[in-house]
Amino acid sequence: MGAPEPPGAPARVLGIGDNVVDRYPDLGVMYPGGNAVNVAVYARRAGAASGYWGVTGDDPAGAVVRGALAAEGVDTRRVRTAPGPNAWAEVGLVGGDRVFKGSDDGVSEFALDEDELAQLSAWDVAHTAYSGSLVDQVPRLAARTRVSFDFSHHWREPWAAGLYPHLFLAAFSASQLDQDAAAGLLEDAVRRGTRWALATRGGAGALLTDGVSWWRQPAAPARTVDTLGAGDAFTGTLLAALAAGGDPGPALARAARAAALACTAHGGFGHGAPLAAQGPGAPEVARAAAGEGPSARRPHGKDR
Repeated sequence: MGAPEPPGAPARVLGIGDNVVDRYPDLGVMYPGGNAVNVAVYARRAGAASGYWGVTGDDPAGAVVRGALAAEGVDTRRVRTAPGPNAWAEVGLVGGDRVFKGSDDGVSEFALDEDELAQLSAWDVAHTAYSGSLVDQVPRLAARTRVSFDFSHHWREPWAAGLYPHLFLAAFSASQLDQDAAAGLLEDAVRRGTRWALATRGGAGALLTDGVSWWRQPAAPARTVDTLGAGDAFTGTLLAALAAGGDPGPALARAARAAALACTAHGGFGHGAPLAAQGPGAPEVARAAAGEGPSARRPHGKDR
């Protein structure tokens, strides 16, 4: 396993797994996203050197995902492009909260090959998620670098607890839990071997523990337009600091501000592209380079 950067040096954060285009039919726009993509982007905005490994389609949607990552300064040299449609999710908004209405995995599912596994030691931490098709490979990842895993709300799945001993960071979406229940969830994760455990709880803030100390971070105020990607913004910003040996207190405050900023515009991190319907079951994005057209792109400043 590669040695982590000393405190103060930028971390090397790798997102592995899912990517999608989030389609907003009511707006006629789609945005690049997916947990691993979003975390890589927000880690980069927080000062880390970041990369993304995954599979994109050879369609316009895949081009938008690749273009947005490149525009954000995320290393895409190991992104695969496969024949077929990029993964997508259809999103609606109810009072600013995102509601998923449908999805298709497209060509996104994959496993790391031996060469890719060998290259993991070049990174300080690799982040993936329940949605990224790599659950079975987490122990092999952890043998080569530190691993961050986003469980969302799937911590009761039969496979979940078996991952805890392999994790540097376990992240949970726990807005449905009160503070005591969220704390119990985190205590269980660190007791089973996780180095850091994080619960994001929407407007109720976040909890972080290493099993010895606890940090409670209030949510930062936000004029909410769309909550999509807010949790990923929090995780990516925090992970950039923890992987570099940073102080959790200030890192949590920065993460809360990044999450609040993510709520002020549509999509996970901007870079919208026009959506053109091409049949009742399979709309595609218009053939456009990433960043062209009406993008509603949000500023990069993480402290706004």
